Amino acid sequence: MNLRNAEEGKEYIISNIETDDEELDAFLFSLGCYAGEKITVVSHLKGGCVVSIKDGRYNIDNELAEAICV
Repeated sequence: MNLRNAEEGKEYIISNIETDDEELDAFLFSLGCYAGEKITVVSHLKGGCVVSIKDGRYNIDNELAEAICV
């Protein structure tokens, strides 16, 4: 399952990130978004969703939300 289909307010553990872009992988890693890390979908928006990773909240688009598997 990916973040786009995840339930709001429920904590998940990232299983993997399906992207071919190394820069995007490095950026997500710098945010603390990597396999084994806890992530929570705070809310779903029209163009994406708001997620909580560690102590930060981030707005990600639908394409990225589909790439993050939980």
